[in-house]
Amino acid sequence: MDNKPKRREIIVGGFTVAYVAAFTIGFLSTGNYEFIVYVATMVALLLLVGLSLRKADYPTAMLWALSIWGLAHMAGGGVPVSGSVLYNLHLVPIVDNERMFILKYDQLVHAFGFGVTAWVLHHLLTRHFPDTQGTATALIYPALASMGLGAVNEIIEFSAVLMVPDTNVGGYINTALDLCFNALGAVLAMMIIAFVQRRDKRI
Repeated sequence: MDNKPKRREIIVGGFTVAYVAAFTIGFLSTGNYEFIVYVATMVALLLLVGLSLRKADYPTAMLWALSIWGLAHMAGGGVPVSGSVLYNLHLVPIVDNERMFILKYDQLVHAFGFGVTAWVLHHLLTRHFPDTQGTATALIYPALASMGLGAVNEIIEFSAVLMVPDTNVGGYINTALDLCFNALGAVLAMMIIAFVQRRDKRI
């Protein structure tokens, strides 16, 4: 088996490494040490994906989706907007009261990111256990596992709060909304996969 990375993988990897390096320099130069925790997480994920390329055989679209999620995440904490950061940007006033605002950039990134996560988990499950393809198990388990990884992300954010004062992580309502949007993204991803599979069977 050829273990060398393919050209498409090198392109996505190079793009990802470039923006992680750029944002790391930016975070260090501005003293934004909170997001250094996220840089370390990104590096760990890069290594995880890189080391599993041959066994997992990720589709090109999936690799780009993961990279775009990482870019959106880095930009969320590193791009200043209206005296704050991009993560706090209000997009659409679906809910707007003194307790919360929906929809923010942060919430959109959470939904997208953990939707992509559920997609990756579905791919891995059905690749290594082909008998699960087209079953409810292949849809439910990735969604639930993605929600669990979303909870891990919140633990990482909590660690940032403990280690770095004056973070932009937010309080209890923010954490609860993050978990809700993680779940929304995961469920939507599985619904899309189920729809595509059903459509393909009819063709």
